[in-house]
Amino acid sequence: MTHFIAAVCLMGLFLQGITKSTLRHSEFQLEGDYLLGGLFDIHYISSPPSQKRPEAIDCSREIFLLPNYRRFQLMRFTVEEINNSTTLLPNVTLGYELFDHCSDTRSFTDIFKLISVNDSIQPWHEPSKNRSKLIALVGPFTSTHALTVAPFFMVDHIPVVSYGSSASVFSEKRKYPSFLRTVHPNQDTVGVIVMILQHFDWRWVAFLHSGDDFGSDGLEMFIQRIKTTDICLAYSKALSEDTDYSLVFKQMEEQKLNVIIVFAPKIYAEAIIKTAIEQNVTNKVWIADDGWSLNKQLAKLEGIGNIGTVLGVAQPVVTIPGFDDFIYFTAERALKADAEQQMLCNQDCNCRNLTAGKIIAADPSFSFPIYSAVHAVARALHNILKCETGRCDDAIPVQPFMVVEELRRSNFTLLNQSVLFDENGDPNFGHFSIVFWNHSGDAQEVGFYHFNQSPAFYINNTQIQWHTGGEVPIAICSPECPTGYARKITGIHKCCFRCEICPPETYVNITDDPYNCISCKETEWSKEGSTSCSLRLVEYVPFTDRRAILVMAGTIIFLGLILAVALLFAVNYHTPVVRSAGGAMCFLILGCLTLCSVSVFFFFGKPTNATCVLRYFPFVLCYSVCLACFVVRSFQIVCIFKIAAKFPKLQSWWIKYHGQWLLITGTFSTQAMLILISFSFYPPRPYNETSWYQDQIVLSCDLNLAAASCSFIILPFLCCLCFIFSYMGKDLPKNYNEAKAITFCLLLLILTWIMFATEYLLYRGKYIHTLNALAVLSSLYSFLLWYFVPKCYIMIFQAHKNTQKYFQGLIQNYTKTISQ
Repeated sequence: MTHFIAAVCLMGLFLQGITKSTLRHSEFQLEGDYLLGGLFDIHYISSPPSQKRPEAIDCSREIFLLPNYRRFQLMRFTVEEINNSTTLLPNVTLGYELFDHCSDTRSFTDIFKLISVNDSIQPWHEPSKNRSKLIALVGPFTSTHALTVAPFFMVDHIPVVSYGSSASVFSEKRKYPSFLRTVHPNQDTVGVIVMILQHFDWRWVAFLHSGDDFGSDGLEMFIQRIKTTDICLAYSKALSEDTDYSLVFKQMEEQKLNVIIVFAPKIYAEAIIKTAIEQNVTNKVWIADDGWSLNKQLAKLEGIGNIGTVLGVAQPVVTIPGFDDFIYFTAERALKADAEQQMLCNQDCNCRNLTAGKIIAADPSFSFPIYSAVHAVARALHNILKCETGRCDDAIPVQPFMVVEELRRSNFTLLNQSVLFDENGDPNFGHFSIVFWNHSGDAQEVGFYHFNQSPAFYINNTQIQWHTGGEVPIAICSPECPTGYARKITGIHKCCFRCEICPPETYVNITDDPYNCISCKETEWSKEGSTSCSLRLVEYVPFTDRRAILVMAGTIIFLGLILAVALLFAVNYHTPVVRSAGGAMCFLILGCLTLCSVSVFFFFGKPTNATCVLRYFPFVLCYSVCLACFVVRSFQIVCIFKIAAKFPKLQSWWIKYHGQWLLITGTFSTQAMLILISFSFYPPRPYNETSWYQDQIVLSCDLNLAAASCSFIILPFLCCLCFIFSYMGKDLPKNYNEAKAITFCLLLLILTWIMFATEYLLYRGKYIHTLNALAVLSSLYSFLLWYFVPKCYIMIFQAHKNTQKYFQGLIQNYTKTISQ
């Protein structure tokens, strides 16, 4: 907006001072049927003076830029080539009005001249009235100039075809509907620079850019492009006329930067390279943008080899046939032009010391963009005038918007290159050259990037002569971490880090995320310092395991013995041995032991919800009943021999109310209720044990001990009662001492489960389930072998002891012993 207001202020001054003269011998003007405008910054303002009032500037008094003057001559040559062509616009001539546009804020007289009609600018209502003869503008070169100039032409939809403005904003067609360009936008140039950095694995870089729109846009594009890469922007600096380059180099040296990207016009690039030579800045890699990568003066400076290696992204050097002859032919005539001839503002070169050789030898960058820009406009006009028949229809009124539409549809071949634009008006053709400044001072092509071909990117590393003597220079903040180590950022840059080894059960993937140790899945495992996870081995005891077969065989034998004992007890049901063992209660114990043995079979195979419940439910419930029965038996034995005499009423009450069955029933009911409650809320369920072994998943059953604690507490409580009563009867008659048998059974039971608990604390492999099943079976065998089998032995082999007389004698002898 500031530039636009300044332009309006300058309009009046220009319209008062402009002269009306046709400069037929001027290089800046040519008459023709259709007029092209051209803006070239032939001169450069080094330090804009302070301005107290609106005024134009005389560009010819500023710093002369030879490469830009060469481009100026190239547009003149292209127009003459088209005018001399018999196939392109055969009976139509192009004219031009060229200006030296050296300032973005004080060179508006040329713009007003191009868009004015009879030295005035008026709004028009009809397309054919009150408008300039201009059909297109070629230029300007810089993005800042284009940002100032373009809005004047966008109003009338006049096509602006720039050969050097690469800022990304011009791709926005809502703001710049009639803006096209034959040079690739900054995002393409920056993209190739990033590819070069990735190719050589340079991740710690500096980005020096001009402080204008071109440089700022380049920095923004670079930051966006490296977000998803390992590249870190360690230092950036906007360059200006007042930049202290010594301070810049000092700051970069503090950051230990070895790769420096210079994204700036020729003026700034020359300043920083010359300063680097003067201050003996060595062993750096310099990456040039396409604006100065082919600079022939810099490449041949004395001491340029000391600063390091210079790589660059360059416009392809395309030889324009006939251009050199044109320069030789016109150079002498231009020098002899009348110096006193009245000139328009900024249409004076002031370059009489130039020779044709110097012009031809200047930086050839952006030659083809200018050549293709003029040809694109000519081709568009050719199509509008329907010149395919060999003659153009000059009766067709040509409007600028018609040229814009034809330009967007451009698709032709020029010097073996296809010229076409995308939907944003950006070039959809060509390629970039990747160059290296060799020891001869030449920009040697060592690679390329093609936009619409494959392979798209290539660099021949062997052609680059590194300042390090053959090895590719290193540009990193921190060295790479060893295998299995993750990066831990130590500052604001992701390239600066320390290395930490990944702990077990984690891994690092340096391709996807080198900064974090990723946890393995539950079904996977890894060692310390791993780069991937391995599948865990799923472990459980199958039914076919030989240990499982032995335990199940022992269970089947146990069931057979239970059946045999039950039959023997049934046959001898009315004998004293069976009655002293408990009578009918013996069959309840044998039945409960049988049901307990069912749990053994569910400790094998892959756990399910049902098998997990059946591992614990039958054993806990039925074994509680067994222990209750032995508590009753222990109490009855002690009661008969010891308590009855001291507490006769207790024995009477016990017999009257069937105390033994009340205790057994109460135990069963209480235990059943507790199990049902705990299993309803927290039932045993399959569980993957992964904490004990890295490489294994042991399929187990998860039992909530807190919820099941009440039901499990009953078992040791009954054991204690049983042990107390049985211990009280340790001195009973030798041949009638069931208390000793029960005590021994309980000791075996306690010892078995202490051994299993110890093993469970030390080992959680798959065979812990086999040991659990073995502990259950051992608990069952302890009562069978040491309580029932001795009685079976008496019934079978010592029948004389299984008589009423024998038992009464034992009791009488014990009574006499106590009374004495």
